[in-house]
Amino acid sequence: MNTRNRRDAPVAIVGGSGFIGSNLADSLLSDGEPVLVIDNLSRPGVQQNLEWLAQKHASRLTVETIDVRDANALAPALTGSKAIFHLAAQTAVTTSLVQPGEDFDINLRGTFNVLEAARLSGERIPVVFASTNKVYGSLPDVAVREDGDRYVPCDSVIQANGIDEARGLDFCTPYGCSKGAADQYVLDYAKSYGMPTAVLRMSCIYGPRQFGTEDQGWVAHFLLSALTGRPITIYGDGRQVRDILHVSDAVAAYRAVLDHIETTKGQAFNLGGGPENALSLRTLLSEIRGLTGHELSIRHDGERTGDQPFFVADTRKIKTALGWMAQVSWREGVRDLADWLQRHRLEPHPEAVRYVA
Repeated sequence: MNTRNRRDAPVAIVGGSGFIGSNLADSLLSDGEPVLVIDNLSRPGVQQNLEWLAQKHASRLTVETIDVRDANALAPALTGSKAIFHLAAQTAVTTSLVQPGEDFDINLRGTFNVLEAARLSGERIPVVFASTNKVYGSLPDVAVREDGDRYVPCDSVIQANGIDEARGLDFCTPYGCSKGAADQYVLDYAKSYGMPTAVLRMSCIYGPRQFGTEDQGWVAHFLLSALTGRPITIYGDGRQVRDILHVSDAVAAYRAVLDHIETTKGQAFNLGGGPENALSLRTLLSEIRGLTGHELSIRHDGERTGDQPFFVADTRKIKTALGWMAQVSWREGVRDLADWLQRHRLEPHPEAVRYVA
């Protein structure tokens, strides 16, 4: 079916009550798009995101409480959608190591269910999938050296640009396997069935509406811990480098991929802050010290399985294809998140502090 004749059909966001999903839903709804949020509401706090969306956009928002593992319920809900953003997932590497079966069912079987719902609908529904930089594994061949408070790749090309999509996939940990296999299924449905599907391999996304935990959403977790006087555990020496991307820039990328799905279909794109927004854990902690105006309580523990000493996304492919670029610098974004957390998520705590404006 031609989507141009289905303008009143909703854009479905599977996992639409989560951090990225709720921000994406808000962006679409604010532009007048009807949105169908599909979520099992299992993650603590996501109900608040859903209530926020409903208060702002009740007339154009539809919500279905469905688990991606329930194919029989998922298929009829998605049929008739204008497009599908698939963001629902088990997101923690640590959880996948403890419960690999559940991780498999949610991340791989759930993605398969979404793809089959789109395929069997008889309509040409675009599917844009949220993948991860973990599909590249722990990058054992990327030699690094210490440079002050961070690791720097010995390879000058990687140092200048980051890791690109030409790198071979090397799944590590059950989470990496489940997300990586799902990533490949999404791409293969474009090859095997001619479906308009695309993949975004995300680095570290952060911003408002994020429930930061030690296992996922570490930028928000560091900030929340600092603002409430709680200790922060660093696994390894803290020189690990990541590129961080504000959620507003991630939303812009997802929408751009969908807007150009006829040229982006069948492709995977790295999505992160790039070299301009790359920082070590130590650098972020130093910035947070400046924001809060006090010392942080930091504990150290051993490195975690599958951790990458260095990952920065080479985003030249998505920039060339779509003209997309990160607009929010990491310092600006971290300050924005700190402000939002204090207004919306900061619980009373005897040692809580206000950050320095």
